[in-house]
Amino acid sequence: MFFIDRLFRKHESKALSLTDPEAIGLFGATPTATGIHVSGNSALRVPAVACAVALISETIGAMPAKVHLTDTKETAKGQGAYRLVHDEANEWTSSGQLREYLTVDALLTGNGYAQVVRLTDGAPFELHRIDPASVRSDHEPDGEPFYIVQTDQGPRRYSYRDILHIQPFGGVSPITLGREAIALALAFEQHVASLFANGARPSGIIKSDKVLDVEAKKKIAASWFNTHGGRNAGGTAILDEGMSYDQLAMTLADAQFAENRLEQIREIARVFRVPPTMLFELTRGTWSNTEEMARQFYAITLKPWLVSWAWAYARVLFTSEERAAFYIEFVTDDLLTTNATARAGAYGQYRSMGAMTANEVRSGLNLTPLAEGNSLANPYTTSGASAPAPEADAA
Repeated sequence: MFFIDRLFRKHESKALSLTDPEAIGLFGATPTATGIHVSGNSALRVPAVACAVALISETIGAMPAKVHLTDTKETAKGQGAYRLVHDEANEWTSSGQLREYLTVDALLTGNGYAQVVRLTDGAPFELHRIDPASVRSDHEPDGEPFYIVQTDQGPRRYSYRDILHIQPFGGVSPITLGREAIALALAFEQHVASLFANGARPSGIIKSDKVLDVEAKKKIAASWFNTHGGRNAGGTAILDEGMSYDQLAMTLADAQFAENRLEQIREIARVFRVPPTMLFELTRGTWSNTEEMARQFYAITLKPWLVSWAWAYARVLFTSEERAAFYIEFVTDDLLTTNATARAGAYGQYRSMGAMTANEVRSGLNLTPLAEGNSLANPYTTSGASAPAPEADAA
């Protein structure tokens, strides 16, 4: 069990009543400091969250995956799992679409599931997405996981070999881990919307030359709100009996609303481990650090997901013998094109110093090996050429 799971379930052995505040978390309705309930659907109303979820899931879905031979690193197109990871998960869903859907499920709920449909001989034939709400995972006493899936015919148990399972860091959704930051972003959105709904005018003071009792003050305030609030804001006010209205001087800039909203984007970027410039928070972005953050997006954000995907595929699509002979790799060339010049320079230096063969370089570029590409000789020199024949002595 993941350590964060243990952290969130430290009270699971204690009996809880329905009125116990700790029991609220069992229903996914843990309150936030702002009082706003954060779920997957409500979190997507925050543009920064929607951008982060789409960025991670769509990038993983658009990235090709291939099956390779462990010994030669050649593409194994004849392997049965190649079609499922590279072409189509089933007749109506491409491999990339399934990865996108399951990654979205994992980001929003903490789990992404797909069932492996097998032929009579046990070979994997299709992958079908399963709604995370219909799946419950558990473990045998020896730690082997299994899954209980609610179907039209009732609950059904599946082995871990038949359920492709994707989880985020710690097995907990970033929506759960960052619910306070997301709730604060929602609170800012609601407050700013309310402010502009009232004509972007803060509260003011109505002054009167006469001394008014409590009931008279309530009637004046109610009349003012009905006449000049909401859609009626901005109209001309008519005051009598020596009354005057003084608007309080406050602007969005004075309250630092803009900076606070930007800081919430940065907080959400931290929750999803996405560079802020990738969420279009460009206040501190320059040409050079934006290019570097694109590289960090692969190394810090995507690589752990790709490693999880490669193992999740191998666990259900390969037997133990096949896992020794084949491996799954994602083609990341498009993500690293911003650093192509530096990569080419490094590969050139490794080749010239004899640290890498041509085939090792080609493997790093996701290219097939060459028959003559296993030599460590420096291709930039001619020291290996045969010496010229000695000249004959003059008679």
